Amino acid sequence: MAKSKGKRKLEVMHLVCEETGDYNYTVRKKPGGEKLKVKKFCPRLRKHTVHVEKKK
Repeated sequence: MAKSKGKRKLEVMHLVCEETGDYNYTVRKKPGGEKLKVKKFCPRLRKHTVHVEKKK
């Protein structure tokens, strides 16, 4: 009988707007590595801004 590999350990991270500090998006990713830094739409400012990864 084959051995199961188990589930991946994914953590829920939040993407926070650098300008307003709002938590606009959630992302599931493996722990470790570099922090995400992505340009996403900020609804409060109604424009694209840089969002960084933050654990809530």
